[in-house]
Amino acid sequence: MQRRSAITALLASPALATGSWAQSWPERPVRIIIPFPPGGSNDTVARILQPRLQEILGRPVVVDNRAGASGSVASTETARAQPDGHTWMLANDTLAGNETLMSLPYRVMEAFTFCSLLGTCPYALTAHPSTPFRTLAQMIEAAKARPDALSYATTGVGSLAHVATVLLQQRGDFKISHVPYRGGGPALQDALAGHVPLFMSNIVIILSHIREGRLIPLGVSSAQTSRFLPQVPTFAAQGFPGFEALTYWVMVGPAGIPPAINARMQAALRQVLGEAPIQARMAEQGAEIVAASPADTEAFIRNEITKWGEVIRANNIRSES
Repeated sequence: MQRRSAITALLASPALATGSWAQSWPERPVRIIIPFPPGGSNDTVARILQPRLQEILGRPVVVDNRAGASGSVASTETARAQPDGHTWMLANDTLAGNETLMSLPYRVMEAFTFCSLLGTCPYALTAHPSTPFRTLAQMIEAAKARPDALSYATTGVGSLAHVATVLLQQRGDFKISHVPYRGGGPALQDALAGHVPLFMSNIVIILSHIREGRLIPLGVSSAQTSRFLPQVPTFAAQGFPGFEALTYWVMVGPAGIPPAINARMQAALRQVLGEAPIQARMAEQGAEIVAASPADTEAFIRNEITKWGEVIRANNIRSES
């Protein structure tokens, strides 16, 4: 029995598992869970990467939309998956925000293997053309005259779009009413239809609509003017000095994925993101490519949890609000 236990422990050792798994991985289709419905930025980015990624990996890559509870449904499913490198999640800023916002069955920094920060992009606060707003100052003036009379859409409670807008209101001393959606796709539909007058969204899903005049940009959340919307002033330049909030896309898997497999996945993503056609398609969407290492990705998420957790607590933002 002692000998059998020793052999079992040896076969299960990280060194041997890492070596054998990494040589044969992937052995079957690779699943990438998307925490939101089709039409949002996570889905858009995943489907840009999917064809080349599966060519490089030599196995089908399946994009699986699992919406619900501001991304936590997908996060919980990912955290519980087998750490064999066949299940990943393309998460966004809700991964960090939910740590403070919700009572979760996991802790982010313990539940996931961090593969790569793929890219970032700013948010834009937009107005429907039917509104009288053409500048941020006009909107703020109206909001101060009638607090909470104006409503704004986001991808959900606790999303960075929501938290950043709360911070804008706090610093600008105005109040607008939050209308959360289950993802960028549904929110975009109502924003374009004029069912909600304001929409705070990352620019990936609204850039073409801004260029077509279907949404009016009032400001962007990057520290400097975005190269994708050079005519739109930053919030920082409109009375909110130092304001910056960037959405991002980060590939994670369940905790315990062997480092060699994680490194192979990161290398495949880096290769895809380094190709000119992919870079062009990402730029068309308004996304800045990063392709960070696993260590840098982990450090980035840790910092995001701290930074935005302070805003969530200070403003008593709750998942049921």
